[in-house]
Amino acid sequence: QVQLVESGGGLVQAGGSLRLSCAASGRTLRSGTMGWFRQAPGKEREFVAAIRWSGGSTYYADSVKGRFTMSSDNAKNTVYLQMNSLKPEDTAVYYCAADVSRFAVLTATPTAYDYWGQGTQVTVSS
Repeated sequence: QVQLVESGGGLVQAGGSLRLSCAASGRTLRSGTMGWFRQAPGKEREFVAAIRWSGGSTYYADSVKGRFTMSSDNAKNTVYLQMNSLKPEDTAVYYCAADVSRFAVLTATPTAYDYWGQGTQVTVSS
């Protein structure tokens, strides 16, 4: 079992920055993929970014490319999402997810991920 706990959400003005963290516990993750997703009220959950534990390769949604950066700290079993130049349309609950398969690939497909955090609210005011 893997437990994921997100933190770092909050209220920020448009153009501002936030850094989200996702700490994994219950199992040391050395392979597989971590992802960030978000869900705004009345909308479906959408992919934001993903990273592989091994090698650190990343994949971003077009809507956040150039503004968001995902990184990992393998020693701390933690991933981060640095969000810059935030826009009101970035307002959502942000979820961290883990695909623990040894053969995991960078993917935007939610069903590929085995474990999910409880989410953290990000609100961007105009």
